[in-house]
Amino acid sequence: MKLREALRTDVPLLLELVRELARYEREPDAVRATEDDLLREGFGERPAFHAVIAEEKGAAVGFALYVFHFSTWLGRRSLYLEDLFVRPEARGRGVGKALLQHLAQRALDEGCGRFEWSVLDWNTEAIGFYERLGARLLGEWTTMRVEGDGLRALAADPPTASPRFAKET
Repeated sequence: MKLREALRTDVPLLLELVRELARYEREPDAVRATEDDLLREGFGERPAFHAVIAEEKGAAVGFALYVFHFSTWLGRRSLYLEDLFVRPEARGRGVGKALLQHLAQRALDEGCGRFEWSVLDWNTEAIGFYERLGARLLGEWTTMRVEGDGLRALAADPPTASPRFAKET
């Protein structure tokens, strides 16, 4: 098995793997990203994400897509795993573990204080796998999201906390 950083030329493959992940997570129609989106956001001047591809005999068998963010409590960057997927035929051969180990080392190399990710609560197999690797489930945290019309509505509502945020005319 070989792990490598994704290249611009991997964008069609990345989108294919994202779609496979969406099918696995029971959301086959949820992927709205296009190849142009991934190319622009991941391989432009300021990449919004990074990705690692796992290959066996030259064929992609899995991937991990990750971002860096900042922990105010630690005062350090953190590595956040957005997506991890191993194709069904490659599961049980150490691909997922290798991807996670690679990202753990990347987090250390980048001076990160944390490496974290989310997992669907129904995916007990993945939860058990992660726990065996030393991860712990943060059951007290719940993910919040605002998107689409809700995001636009929230952004359009003028802030009231401080006049310094008032839009200049």
